[in-house]
Amino acid sequence: MLFISPFERRTEEMSEKTKDFFISYTQVDRAWAEWITWQLEAAGYSTILQAWDFRPGSNFVLEMDKATKIAHRTLVLLSPDYINALYTQPEWAEAFRQDPKGEQGTLLPVRIRPCPLEGLLAAIGYIDLVNLPEADTKEKLLKGLRRERAIPKTPPPFPGHS
Repeated sequence: MLFISPFERRTEEMSEKTKDFFISYTQVDRAWAEWITWQLEAAGYSTILQAWDFRPGSNFVLEMDKATKIAHRTLVLLSPDYINALYTQPEWAEAFRQDPKGEQGTLLPVRIRPCPLEGLLAAIGYIDLVNLPEADTKEKLLKGLRRERAIPKTPPPFPGHS
């Protein structure tokens, strides 16, 4: 019989439970949250979405706490309602706390509706999906998730005389 130490078992359990993204949104933006989550999962990412993962009878605050702990990154859906919502600030603040310099991209804002950004959120680059056609929105979203350099596949046009 193979012996697995408690440490190995705990590490195994934790790795099974980690997710790529926790989607932080407000109920007004639920349609956007579900569309974005579908695109991420279709592209092979794992996600946590309140509408799909927080089941009746569960404690909402504890579920949020758990989501911020097991997700590698928090994807924030920026809108005027999100900026003013009660429970969204702690969600993005926790992702910011985990990676205050933005070196890991733990906090990844995605602007889905025009909204003023102030304070700490104003200093963080975001993926802007406002007013794009669906195909462009999907492409920009998925490209924006990548952490590597955004080098074009073809050379840029020569900027000299035409």
